[in-house]
Amino acid sequence: MTPSNFCGRTRREFLWQAGGGFAGTALAGMLQQDGFFNSAARGAEGPAHQNPLAAKEPHFIPKAKRVIFLFMYGGPSHIDTFDYKPAMKGRDNQSVDVKTFGRGGHKNQGRIVEPRWNFKQYGECGHWVSDLFPHVATCVDDIAFLHSMTADSPIHGSAMLMMNSGKILSGSPCLGSWVNYGLGSVNENLPGFVVMLDPTGGPISGAKNWSSGYMPATYQGTILRSKGAPIIDLSTPEGTSRAMQRELLDTLRDTNADHLASRADNTDLAARINSYELAFKMQQHAPEAVDLSTETEATQKMYGLDNPRTLDFGKRCLLARRLVERGVRFVQLYSGGNHNDANWDAHGDLEKNHNFHAGNTDQPIAALLKDLKQRDMLKDTLVVWGGEFGRQPTAEYAAGTGRDHNAYGFTMWMAGGGVKGGTSVGTTDELGSVAVDSPFHVKYLHATVLHQMGLDPNKLSYFHGGLDQKLVGVEHVAPIREII
Repeated sequence: MTPSNFCGRTRREFLWQAGGGFAGTALAGMLQQDGFFNSAARGAEGPAHQNPLAAKEPHFIPKAKRVIFLFMYGGPSHIDTFDYKPAMKGRDNQSVDVKTFGRGGHKNQGRIVEPRWNFKQYGECGHWVSDLFPHVATCVDDIAFLHSMTADSPIHGSAMLMMNSGKILSGSPCLGSWVNYGLGSVNENLPGFVVMLDPTGGPISGAKNWSSGYMPATYQGTILRSKGAPIIDLSTPEGTSRAMQRELLDTLRDTNADHLASRADNTDLAARINSYELAFKMQQHAPEAVDLSTETEATQKMYGLDNPRTLDFGKRCLLARRLVERGVRFVQLYSGGNHNDANWDAHGDLEKNHNFHAGNTDQPIAALLKDLKQRDMLKDTLVVWGGEFGRQPTAEYAAGTGRDHNAYGFTMWMAGGGVKGGTSVGTTDELGSVAVDSPFHVKYLHATVLHQMGLDPNKLSYFHGGLDQKLVGVEHVAPIREII
């Protein structure tokens, strides 16, 4: 390469391209030795080859120790639940100029679907809640409402991935994986990240929603079932005793000890061995964690276990409380599975859809909040409620009450974990079609969760693909200070 054809280039480009790029290899090696590729802060690192889920020190003193994410899959309608819009009263079927974008594409006009439920004020804060959630309404003084959430996609698959992983494309670690990567787990006998699905099935995009992405599989979510064996493929193989399993595990560690010691970067092998160890421990401890027979009759009734409508979600909410009591760091519960009216995706009959799903979840959610509070656990347990987006104020079709997807403005809420209860942040316009005051992208929700857990969202990183990857992306993102 002559000086003439290198004119205008930087010294860094010269080093990278000289010798067919071979000089760049040496440069990368020197930068690695100087710690360049590990410059961003993360959870405190321990000795090499330790259990990747071993508890780590947070970046700063946390307000929350654990997270329970109540995911309302399908997109609950914010204007029919927690975002009161009195201006829509008496305007049913009126045509209005409103820009919407959902499954039906871009539209500039629509027919108003007036909210089908009455709203009342509750608590000392006086927050308005619809008749869909009379039990949760009694907890509003412990809840911080985010009325101006926005997302990048109005399509379920990509919107689900964004809410869980911060990206609309597959392949990135989800929120629960980031929390466990940054902090580890305080329980060596159960997974650090547990997912409980709706009995109708998993959500669209499936396991991508609790995947560890480019991180080791150690950090991915573990599916826990409320019926039958709590974790599939965990039972002891026929003819194999626990003593034999223990001996096999010890042999596996001993035979790989020299190899692990000689390879400072051999995290995959260490992770696999630790995964076998965790599975061995879960065989003994997982059945106890899901055994509700030790819970009082009053507690079971509070969660709605005596009612077929609330039995399933109530049982999973109670299990979530038991899991976080035992040190599980992140629990995610799904309300709604499969597709269409099996979840909150109310394209047809809004009243039938939301009456069904709210009726299944209202009492158990309120019970979870009250149970955590009476056990003095709500103060350091962050509870998050919401779906992948909201719904439009106008009808999707020429007839009926169905609403299309709305990623321009919707409501989510948080409670506990150092969140300021009885507060509301942000607003949508008078129809609820778009966030107009303090819009908060999904990444601000993620930043708030990480911050409450004692992790700096702008420093928690994982080196992959030549970059220090972050849940919140490359730009600085602050937590939502108004609710902290």
